[in-house]
Amino acid sequence: MSVNGHANRELYTECGAGDTEGNENTPLLGNGSIQSRAKGASFVSSVFNLMNAIMGSGILGLAYAMASTGIIGFCVLLTAVSSLAAYSIHLLLKLCDQTGINSYEDLGGKALQKPGKVLVGIVIIIQNIGAMASYLFILKSELPAAINSFLNADSTGNAWYEDGRLLLIIVTVGVVLPLSMLPKIGFLGYTSSIASLFVVYFVVVVVVKKWSIPCPLPLNVTTFSTAVQISNSSDSECTAKLFVISRKSAFAIPTMAFSFLCHTAILPIYCELDRPSKKRMQNVTNVSIGLSFLLYVISALFGYLTFYAHVDSELLLGYDTYLPRDIMVMTVRLAILVSVLLTVPLIQFPARKSAMLLLREGRPFSWLIHIIVTLTILGVVLMMAIFVPDISNVFGVIGSTTSSSLLFVFPGIFYLKISSEPLKSFDSMGAIFLTVFGIIMGLSSLSLIIIEWVQSS
Repeated sequence: MSVNGHANRELYTECGAGDTEGNENTPLLGNGSIQSRAKGASFVSSVFNLMNAIMGSGILGLAYAMASTGIIGFCVLLTAVSSLAAYSIHLLLKLCDQTGINSYEDLGGKALQKPGKVLVGIVIIIQNIGAMASYLFILKSELPAAINSFLNADSTGNAWYEDGRLLLIIVTVGVVLPLSMLPKIGFLGYTSSIASLFVVYFVVVVVVKKWSIPCPLPLNVTTFSTAVQISNSSDSECTAKLFVISRKSAFAIPTMAFSFLCHTAILPIYCELDRPSKKRMQNVTNVSIGLSFLLYVISALFGYLTFYAHVDSELLLGYDTYLPRDIMVMTVRLAILVSVLLTVPLIQFPARKSAMLLLREGRPFSWLIHIIVTLTILGVVLMMAIFVPDISNVFGVIGSTTSSSLLFVFPGIFYLKISSEPLKSFDSMGAIFLTVFGIIMGLSSLSLIIIEWVQSS
């Protein structure tokens, strides 16, 4: 459905009012003047923000997903998942256009009344807190080793930079907290561009290092220069597989789906976009998902062609094993950690927005409440990352349900409840498919995680 002039004018007007006042609670429609709108975030800045919301540490696991599904199987599945993600965003933007609503939570309220709004808000908070905690947990585990890799390999002792908890507190207070205090998501476009460039650098290194590690993989990593290498694999294992079907293949779709989850950031980015319209924001979405898809495929393909069946579930671990002191591997490891670090404030924004909408709906913006909610969310996330020994199982269960809900189930249900289009229309049928697919994916992911959890206990 095309954007009619009246709806587009109202959208353009109120987003500007929200930008001017810095108010996260402002509804999309209002009585402001179109001339009063301050210049919003640029198209390029919005693309970087959305790409940063899409791409995180998940890119490290896609080579493993390719090894579990085969090259063609992976490409087909990734194309299907990315297309469904873009289509679900299309439905959200279409509903935003029809209703003048600028938040995921308010769409839930429009579709399912007050319980729907509360449910969506809670799901967003849980999902984003879980994602932030997992990212900070990665930083706590990997940052000391990344820093230590640049120092003398023979150095020993308990230096302060070897304490993951201390480093985590420092980077959270010094980097994450100041960026999280920003009132508008558009301000994060600069840090998002840096994070995206680091991801591009990671992809370049994966491509270059394809020719630095021999296949078959050597058992003794010091034998690279010898004429005869002791190998832990056969020549047949150095052949790429086009299709693979195994028990591990079942984990591939959830991994891919979660790699395109950016829906909680869509509407805030839409509202702050300069000259906002559904078509313009859809273009931002298509460019962001397209570029992310391209980076995902290249990194997964060359990572898989480097290690084949022996690819690790976290790609960089393989390079650490076979190229332990390689300068490019060391720098890309640090770059990915910085990229993860710069993604945390972007994930924090929708969580804070949900909390503000649930607690202070309709009230004017308050810097005091803004600061308190931000500190509370980051405090909870930091405590979880520091004191919980292993959060992967807990948030694997939560993520399998919340992510599939935000990515597929909620957009489908909201469209069916709010849109006046007949049930047999293309978008209505697509919404039904999204809902059913999301429910099946969520339940299957949850079942697989629970089975793995029980078997490993």
